[in-house]
Amino acid sequence: MSAPPLLDCRRLTVCRDDVPVLEDFSLVIPAGQHVAILGPNGSGKSTVIKLITRELYPVVRPGSVLRLLGRDRWMLFELREHLGVVSNDLMTQCTRETKGLDLVLAGFFGAVELWPHHEVTPRMRERAAAAMAAVEVAHLADRRVSHLSSGEARRVLIARALVHEPEALVLDEPTNSLDVRATRDLQHVLRRLARSGTTIILVTHHLPDIIPEIQRVVVLSAGRIVQDGVKPEVLTPATLGPVFGVPVTVDVRDGHYYWG
Repeated sequence: MSAPPLLDCRRLTVCRDDVPVLEDFSLVIPAGQHVAILGPNGSGKSTVIKLITRELYPVVRPGSVLRLLGRDRWMLFELREHLGVVSNDLMTQCTRETKGLDLVLAGFFGAVELWPHHEVTPRMRERAAAAMAAVEVAHLADRRVSHLSSGEARRVLIARALVHEPEALVLDEPTNSLDVRATRDLQHVLRRLARSGTTIILVTHHLPDIIPEIQRVVVLSAGRIVQDGVKPEVLTPATLGPVFGVPVTVDVRDGHYYWG
C-alpha cells in the first residue's frame, strides 16, 4: 500500500481578517516528493505554510478537504514529529540568548528555549547533537543564538526542526537576509538532506533558492495556482514574467535556475 500524500487539500477557501487569501485552492503533494512553491509577496505562499502547520484553517464547506499524511485531525505536538518547519517568524522568536544546543533541544518541546520543567534525556541530547552535525553546526552548540550570523542561526533552526527525524522539512524563504556564502552553505545542507531522504517543501519568491533536487514547482499568484509541473516547463519567462509583473529571462546552470 502506498503512503498517503504529505498534503492533500481540495477546494479550500482561506480568509485572513475576513478577506479571502486562497480561493477554491487545491494542491496534492505526494509523500517523498520535493516541491517548491514559488510566487511574489502577497501571492498566498505564507498562507499555504500556515495551513500545513495548522495555524490557519479553511472555511468549512461541502467538498473541501485538508489532510496531512492521510489525516484531517492532528494534535500539534504529534504533527511536529512528522513535519519540521523553519519560518521567518520562528527566526525572529528564536534570536535570543539561548545557546545553540539548547535551542535545538527545545524543538522536542515545541519551544524556543529550554525551561526548568523541560526534562531533557540523554537520548534527546544524542539526537540533537546528530541533527546539528547533519547541518554542519556542531561547533555552535555553546554559542548564543543572538551572536550568530543569519546563516548560522538558520542552520541551527533547521537542526531544531530535524530532532524528531521528520518525514518532511518545510522552509519559508530560507535565504532571506543571507549573503552569498551563507546562501551557498545553506543550499549545500538542503541538497544533502534531500538526497538522504528528507522531503523538502520550499516556499520562496527567489528563483535561485530552488535546489536541483526539487523537480516540481507550483507557481502562485493572487491566491491561485497558475502553473504546476516540472521545472523546465514551469520556470519560463512566459510564466514568471506575468506572475512577478516584470519582464524576466531565465538562465540554467548546473541544475540551478537564475533570473537573467
